[in-house]
Amino acid sequence: MKDINELPKEGDMNVPAVVYASPKLFEHIKNDKTLLQVKNVAKLPGILSKSIALPDAHQGYGFSIGGVAAFDIDKGVISPGGIGYDINCSVRLLRTNLKLKEFEKKKEEVAEKLNKKIPSGVGHGSPFQLSPKKLDEVLRDGAKYLIREGYGKKEDYLHTEEEGRMPGADPEKVSSRAKKRGIGQLGTIGSGNHFLDVLVVEELFDKKSAKVLGLEKGEIVILIHCGSRGLGHQVASDYIKLMEEEYGVKNFIDRDLVYAPIKSKLGKDYFSAMSAAANFAFANKQLLTHWVRENLNEIFPTVKVEVVYDICHNIAKFEEYEIDGKKKKVCVHRKGATRSFGPGRREIPEDYREIGQPVLIPGSMGTASYVLLGTKKSEKLTFGSSVHGAGRVMSRSGAVKKFKGEKIKSNLLKDKIIIKSKADKSIAEEAPAVYKDVDEVVNTVVRLGLNKKVAKLKPLIVIIG
Repeated sequence: MKDINELPKEGDMNVPAVVYASPKLFEHIKNDKTLLQVKNVAKLPGILSKSIALPDAHQGYGFSIGGVAAFDIDKGVISPGGIGYDINCSVRLLRTNLKLKEFEKKKEEVAEKLNKKIPSGVGHGSPFQLSPKKLDEVLRDGAKYLIREGYGKKEDYLHTEEEGRMPGADPEKVSSRAKKRGIGQLGTIGSGNHFLDVLVVEELFDKKSAKVLGLEKGEIVILIHCGSRGLGHQVASDYIKLMEEEYGVKNFIDRDLVYAPIKSKLGKDYFSAMSAAANFAFANKQLLTHWVRENLNEIFPTVKVEVVYDICHNIAKFEEYEIDGKKKKVCVHRKGATRSFGPGRREIPEDYREIGQPVLIPGSMGTASYVLLGTKKSEKLTFGSSVHGAGRVMSRSGAVKKFKGEKIKSNLLKDKIIIKSKADKSIAEEAPAVYKDVDEVVNTVVRLGLNKKVAKLKPLIVIIG
């Protein structure tokens, strides 16, 4: 098949590598170190079946972004480089009962109000402050803690991966430095490619599934993309250093592929700290959801804002698959990749279980985003994984040299897209042209059978750091 690019097992690779990408996307992928990184991942102990790169793959730290690998629990390893520095960087989709015509009348007011209320940008602090004791509760219970405190409702976490709380999280495994970095950042977007988008459902491909998800053509929806901020970054940095001290780099040329055996004390400690950081990220989006509700309610008193789904894309999970005819629990690393389970899996919210897991694919600030569904075929081909977005084709430094934020803002306005940012540099870094064609990416995963299309979303307001 033209969308499957196999890299045979060679040298000290333990398994072959596979890059799932159309010919056009594969040309982009070959331009950086992605192929080298996917081969390096194939050298890790205990890796099963194959090292995977998805259609949005591009160079990262250790693993490529868009990289997936599954490891034997007894013989395998866990690597912070296979999860990423922004642990549980993820996307939440909210639906509303607002129609486009009604919304357009107050679009600028909405943009101004959300931009003022939602903290974004490098190091930007939050008006929501926590005591150290309360922070530990967030790290232990994630979105569920905030909902207990009145910042949301039960349906919010029921429509969140892991129900908004990773089990096994241990705040004691998170360093005081990581906690210090995170304690003032709950309820903030951050910088880089993190955003809050207001969109309209432009097209439905599967009306039956869309109805299950509560999506209707012409209605307003919101995408929130953020993660665990400085806390998650510090957890990754701390454990990379600890693993390097304990186990060395094992002759790897890439320090960011350092690892610990899954069953070692250090491996277990990292998983507990990673889970705590993931819970911080779940709580982060829950607080942002609460503020979105408050702000929209001030402008539209009868508005309803409900969580469709919240999906991780920088995480490790223990999941069960059929391998060589036998069911086996493995440790799946997803870095810049989302879970994409087909119908029937118990991990899917009960009211979505018959249609499969929602998969949220944000485009760039000037292009469409998509709602997809996972499939059984993805469980066979990619350990139940799919893409997390369009994927970059240009570095941020390269983007700043080539594009001007003011010009991009002007061009977006011509398409009736309002953009709000703390700096024009951020707009240049995230220019639509620095990303792969999201339609090509989505069509590729659909051809491969990893996903089914449900809805296409058109941006109206974009807020970035």
